Amino acid sequence: MQHPVSDLDPFSKAYFDDPYPAQDRLREAGDAVWLSRYGVWATARFQHVRAMLFDWKTFCSSRGVGLSDFAKEAPWRPRSIVLEVDPPVHGRARGVLNRVLSPAAMKRLEARFAAAADTLVDELLERQHFDAIADLAEAYPLSVFPDALGMPRENRDYLLPYGNMVFNAFGPRNAFFDKAVENAAPVLDWLGKQMRRDALAPEGFGAEIHAAVDTGELTAEEAPLVVRSLLTAGVDTTVNGLGAALYCLARYPDQWQALRADPSLAKAAFEEAVRFESPVQTFFRTTTRDARIGEVEIQEGQKVLMFLGAANRDPRQWENPEIYDIRRKTIGHVGFGAGIHMCVGQMLARLEGEVVLAALARKVASIDIVGTPQRRYNNTLRGLSSLPVEIRAA
Repeated sequence: MQHPVSDLDPFSKAYFDDPYPAQDRLREAGDAVWLSRYGVWATARFQHVRAMLFDWKTFCSSRGVGLSDFAKEAPWRPRSIVLEVDPPVHGRARGVLNRVLSPAAMKRLEARFAAAADTLVDELLERQHFDAIADLAEAYPLSVFPDALGMPRENRDYLLPYGNMVFNAFGPRNAFFDKAVENAAPVLDWLGKQMRRDALAPEGFGAEIHAAVDTGELTAEEAPLVVRSLLTAGVDTTVNGLGAALYCLARYPDQWQALRADPSLAKAAFEEAVRFESPVQTFFRTTTRDARIGEVEIQEGQKVLMFLGAANRDPRQWENPEIYDIRRKTIGHVGFGAGIHMCVGQMLARLEGEVVLAALARKVASIDIVGTPQRRYNNTLRGLSSLPVEIRAA
């Protein structure tokens, strides 16, 4: 059968600078498109991306959620037993994380996280001028998440370059990946120590994960890998989600004023930013058998690139998807994935996003961009490295 073909490079600087025209073309080209540069399939329509995320038996994660096929080459690090495996191993690890990061657990953290958000916003109001990425989107998660995990305070900033490595590794071995791993040794050495039971406080998410060894839910070898998964998911999801929300609210003053008028919309404002900017732009799956995406037939053993960001702006699913609207019903968006491999850090990201945006809405009258935003280039993540802003007290 004839099928659409594209020479698009979705891992290039030109694409990252302005991905939306290319995403429009992919969506309109067909149900699935062959990306000739990489020899993989791609789908950008919401209907098919969401269906793939729920069909792990046909579109598996165990052969890697990046360009590399673990059936043909070894992963660059021990694979994640949350993100890069399928049931039954996945179910055991995910079950532990679902308990550790339950809604009840988030509720217990809410007051502490909200107080930390208030304190940080008050400090930033005194400064007025600051970088919304380094001083807020990065600083806030790094101030609350490691404590909740039970990590020591030294070198917590290593969580950011580690996440940059991991998400770059899901793409090709290009210049972005090479730059991310050029100083990997001290980061990976530090990370290996943080995963151990004796490195973590006796109370916290990390200790709870290791306690699953005592109950037989995890093995002693698996528990550190589950902690590692949380170290990544608990920071990068939040940093990029918060950065997206701040960038949106600064560019759409009408939406900022709507949030100020009703701070209870903070959760919705964060959720819409995740849909609108889609901090996690893409993930791969591999077909375990001959399959169909819409009208396109795909053979077993093929890599398929899911364009989560394009799906979240699919006009077949969303009315006026190119508009940031905090009153939009965003239920079902795929910014955090979907199905059994849905982002493990999404509960933390949502809590942190809500309390930070609520604090800003109560205390800040205006957010203005006062310098040129700088993009952070990453093979999987979409976000900024710098966003100079000025805020005024309410």
